[in-house]
Amino acid sequence: QEGEPIYLAVKGVVFDVTSGKEFYGKGAPYNALAGKDSTRGVAKMSLDPADLTHDITGLTEEELKSLDDTFNNVYKAKYPIVGYTSRRILNEDGSPNLDFKPEDQPHFIITDEF
Repeated sequence: QEGEPIYLAVKGVVFDVTSGKEFYGKGAPYNALAGKDSTRGVAKMSLDPADLTHDITGLTEEELKSLDDTFNNVYKAKYPIVGYTSRRILNEDGSPNLDFKPEDQPHFIITDEF
């Protein structure tokens, strides 16, 4: 929707990519990544609907390195973190993931709205 924030998730971390509207907004080249956890698509540099998922099963070492590089040098460097997917903070049985640690992003200030 016009005027609404644009969110996408990578590695279970939800980013506000609204400032990159020309990339992620309606009709933009990477719009397919928005609104979901697109970890696999980011790793494979793919917009194929089958790759727009959190599932990283079967990715190559090169794809996993690309994922980490893009996660750190694009998403964490450019866009504020606004939340986490349930897969990131909960175990499969729904219990809290005691190993969960929020991502460090000191160059953004978290507002009181979250």
